[in-house]
Amino acid sequence: MRDYPIRLAAAASVIALLAACSDATAPSSAASTSLATAFSATPAGFAQLTSSFAADSTESAFEPQFHDRHGPGDHDGRGDHDGFGGPGGDDGPLNPHDGLIGLMGGGLGGPFLGDGLDVGFGHGPFEHGQLPGDCTFSSTTGVVTCPPKTRDGLTILRTATYTDLSGAKQARVDSSTNTVATTTSVTGTVTRRDSSTSKVDESSALTVTGLAAGSAQRTVNGTSAGTETTTGTSDDGAFTATRVVGDTVTNVVIPQGPGRPQPPASGTIIRAFSVTASVAGTTTTSTRREVITFNGTAPATVVITKDGVTQNCTLAMPHGRLSCQ
Repeated sequence: MRDYPIRLAAAASVIALLAACSDATAPSSAASTSLATAFSATPAGFAQLTSSFAADSTESAFEPQFHDRHGPGDHDGRGDHDGFGGPGGDDGPLNPHDGLIGLMGGGLGGPFLGDGLDVGFGHGPFEHGQLPGDCTFSSTTGVVTCPPKTRDGLTILRTATYTDLSGAKQARVDSSTNTVATTTSVTGTVTRRDSSTSKVDESSALTVTGLAAGSAQRTVNGTSAGTETTTGTSDDGAFTATRVVGDTVTNVVIPQGPGRPQPPASGTIIRAFSVTASVAGTTTTSTRREVITFNGTAPATVVITKDGVTQNCTLAMPHGRLSCQ
């Protein structure tokens, strides 16, 4: 765990660079089609982090195809998804009237769609913000640290800090807990079913305040970042594909109260994704950035920039479709 802050800072700086970039050299149409599915799911192991992304791609690796118009899993003869990475689109770079255009990484996680923080908060072992029972609390640092967990070639490290309204550190979550701050890192190599291998280096940090009983709202801040490098052999020959992904969640306020959970009242999420694929001597890069701004029960505004082309969209709350102009 000693290198965790360094690795998190380095990963965050990469994502900050991606977030700052709104212009990129657009790839050729054939290459753009071959890279479209790279944005549809996050890298292997990313679901173990705390982030705004809803899905990862542990079971199947992204495989670039430069000479075949039909991408992985495309059996309808229409080619890959639209240039903005959403399901059901055409092959062009923009499909502004298709209500099924989707957000990256499987879309937004439930807490940011109006499901409340108790649904999927922290993913997996972090459900409800509580770490597993084999983790250890340090009375000196106030940090709860879990032993490394290794599964399918990936090693996961987790820590958490729990504090009450007075700022006192706690060994576990209870009714007096007001703030939960978590960190997670995932490293290792996954061997895919198609025999390709994916090396990942990922990390996240999340802080949620306003958890104490009687609080009218909860505020979420956090960052995630990860790099996945996949090598293997496709129909076009040996390939290497590198995906860099991450997000920054800033002051997302989720109202609390009786009845159904509420969608975020305010705050912003910036999500960035880049993919570089090399196969048969050809290298292509594509980038995508999403800026989501919440406005309570009104539709959230979503600004999508892909390879230098920007599209303005809205996302109905809760659990509505993305609609783009």
